This record gives sequence, structure tokens and C-alpha cells, in this order.
Amino acid sequence: MAVQHRLVRARPARVWEVLEDGNRYARWVVGTHDSTEAHGRWPQEGSTLRYRVRLGPLHYEGETVVRVNEAPDRLELEAVAGNSSARIAFEVRPWGSDTLVVMDEHPLRGRGWSFHHAAVDAVAQVRHRLLLARLARECEDGDSGDRS
Repeated sequence: MAVQHRLVRARPARVWEVLEDGNRYARWVVGTHDSTEAHGRWPQEGSTLRYRVRLGPLHYEGETVVRVNEAPDRLELEAVAGNSSARIAFEVRPWGSDTLVVMDEHPLRGRGWSFHHAAVDAVAQVRHRLLLARLARECEDGDSGDRS
């Protein structure tokens, strides 16, 4: 299980605003390109987001499904690629005038589940740090400065 957190210098409402915009995921999710809302209204439960992931010359199509939406505190997603999937959960917690974002990701089925071990978690931790840094930038760049 890979859990990572980041203090974001923006209001919780701003962080949630970025999480709610499915078309922005490619800006902050590491490796993701061309995210688009596919079915339903993102991020309502059951809605989906489609995207492409590139790893060097390799690429694949993926889809993310909203499993839990407890706005503005918790968003749980299932990322699906082929026969593999992973649970990705975001908690958005007020922290003074800032926001603490906690991300928890772990495989549910497929190859990710079969090969899940400490080395995979170590790589995931690095990816999550990058992802949360990008999310923070996306939130902080557009923050109006009003931290109430």
C-alpha cells in the first residue's frame, strides 16, 4: 500500500475544484495524457474519465471510475487498464489556511495485484510525490490568495 501526503498552500475548496475537473487530470497525474470526461458527470459516483498513459515509447488507454464521492472531503477512484485496476483515494483536510491532501493507492486486481511488493510501493511513493507536487502547483497557481 502506498500512502503519501502533501501540504497544499490553497484552500480546501480550491483543491476540490481541481479534483472535480476531469479535463485537468492530465496536467497533474504523472504519465497521463489527454484526459477527458467519458460517461456521467465527473466526479459523480459511477462517472468515468478516459486518458492515455505514456511510458517512453509505450502507451495504453485507461479509464478511471468514481467509486466514492464525499465532497469536499474524500474522493475514491478505481483506475482500470485492461484486466488490472487500482484504488486511488484522496482525502482533502483543512490545515489552518492550507490543505493537507492524503493519497492512498493500492492494486485491486490484475498484474498490479500479482506483483505487489515493497519495491513496487517504493516506486509508487516516488510517483505519488511527483503527482502531489503537480496537484499542489495546479491548486496554488490558480488560488486567488483568499485563504478563508
